[in-house]
Amino acid sequence: MSETIDHGKRHFLSIATAVTGIAGAGFAVVPFLSSLKPSARARALGAPVEVPLASLEPGEMIRVVWRGRLVFILRRTEEMLRRLAGVTEFLRDPDSLNEESQPNYAVNEHRSLNPEFLVVEGSCTHLGCAPLPQFEVTPSTDWYGGFFCPCHGSKFDLSGRVYKGVPAPTNLKVPPYSFTQSNVITIGIDSGTV
Repeated sequence: MSETIDHGKRHFLSIATAVTGIAGAGFAVVPFLSSLKPSARARALGAPVEVPLASLEPGEMIRVVWRGRLVFILRRTEEMLRRLAGVTEFLRDPDSLNEESQPNYAVNEHRSLNPEFLVVEGSCTHLGCAPLPQFEVTPSTDWYGGFFCPCHGSKFDLSGRVYKGVPAPTNLKVPPYSFTQSNVITIGIDSGTV
């Protein structure tokens, strides 16, 4: 019995085996690479948040969550805006000189694009507690309304500027935001304008 080697058949089998191995490796790599993509939840946490303002009355505040952070949006009344000038002598950084606390367009007395709307992160700059809104003026004190952190006594005015002599070192942070419509704020998209 003579054994003859069929080189054509052997070549075909070698190629078929290589192609099957490459396809199998491709099927094994696809799920691994897919696992490296951020989940839908992770993408949503970093996404901008649109907040309609039409139903927000003067003097009211709403809370939203952006990137896992609490954000306060306060629609200030004319009276609240008038109080801002009277409190500057009690503040640690009345001119908002700390550049890390807000975008450039919020370096002003009202710390906002539109004086009527304050947008700040609701996290005390001392230890990250959530300050409470206390907008009423307290007679015979230096309290003109603002935010009070009950954990350690930090106080912030109606622009989120920190008072002197409290544990919080800096003003409340202003997140990047823009007015995408006259009555809609988008938190997470920097307007880049004044």
